[in-house]
Amino acid sequence: MPANKKLLVLPGDGIGPEVMGEVRRIIDWMDRRRSLSFEIEEGLVGGGAIDAVGSPCPDETVAKARAADAVLFGSVGGPKWDSLPFEQRPELGILRLRKDLGLFANLRPAVVLDPLVEASSLKPDIVRGVDIMVVRETVGGVYFGEPRGVETLPDGKRRGFDTDVYHEDEIARVARVAFDLARKRRNKVTSVEKANVMQSGRLWRAVVGEVHKAEYPDVQLENMYADNCAMQLCSRPKQFDVILGNNLFGDVLSDLAAALTGSLGMLPSATLGAVDPTTGKRHALYEPIHGSAPDIAGKGVANPCAQMLSFAMLLRWSFGLEEDAKLLEAAIEKVLAGGLRTADIMQPGMARVGTSVMGEAVVRELEKLSA
Repeated sequence: MPANKKLLVLPGDGIGPEVMGEVRRIIDWMDRRRSLSFEIEEGLVGGGAIDAVGSPCPDETVAKARAADAVLFGSVGGPKWDSLPFEQRPELGILRLRKDLGLFANLRPAVVLDPLVEASSLKPDIVRGVDIMVVRETVGGVYFGEPRGVETLPDGKRRGFDTDVYHEDEIARVARVAFDLARKRRNKVTSVEKANVMQSGRLWRAVVGEVHKAEYPDVQLENMYADNCAMQLCSRPKQFDVILGNNLFGDVLSDLAAALTGSLGMLPSATLGAVDPTTGKRHALYEPIHGSAPDIAGKGVANPCAQMLSFAMLLRWSFGLEEDAKLLEAAIEKVLAGGLRTADIMQPGMARVGTSVMGEAVVRELEKLSA
């Protein structure tokens, strides 16, 4: 059948190409067995793009991303590029894509799968059943605010500064994403900030409250300071449903929530733009939240599950293919239940495997589940 789903694949650096290769294996299987045909184009991003064309996110990559129905992203960065000036670092590739495509809402699920309860650093009774969705604002706040920089003062000492700035419209639109998600889950949003010491936090709390009162009075809203939320995630994580945070706090807290699951190698994410009122489509980028892991790159031992689960989120959010997303998620859980583990989630009595064997096992489970 002709391809009607246009994907831009950006493998990036480090383990990115390795784990992306396992997703390509799944895409090939779906093309053969599920009649899901994708038109796939690859592009340059991160350190590889710097080496090739001198930019972490060239204009050509942005143009391809605009034309695609969805972007599947790997990872960027590594020690090779650590000495570059700040404005040339590989990590700016993902920041430019978010900004230029208007990808303002990052969805990071942290789910403790039953086979991995023992892999968490917390006690099993604390993490068993944890199912949290962190919604992080991604194009505002301290990561993009101006002024920012490092300056030398008249006395010769250096001063570094960043600006945490938000417009109320930026807060309101990401709050709506969180409330809409909560309605489909357990109907609770915990909005985090530091309204006790930050003016931007005061505005954040006020605007979220206004959106809640006017549009989502049926959803339970809880306000919580970000530092308290960090503590509560480690002590009583099952109290949370949807956590809503700004760019900085959402970044930190989503990584902390990920740690509850046992490994960053298990956690996917989606970053969404606004829905076009005419076409009903939206720009979207999907990526695992682990980094490029340069220490294990090229060794064939990286966990591909987060990249595969990011593809499952792509199927769900960009194409409405809920059945296929659930099929892939179920196949991954079946493989884990059968005892296969990559090094990052290895447990006593389990079978340690590499990247390709884990990918092969997921495809075999897809075959069984779809038979």
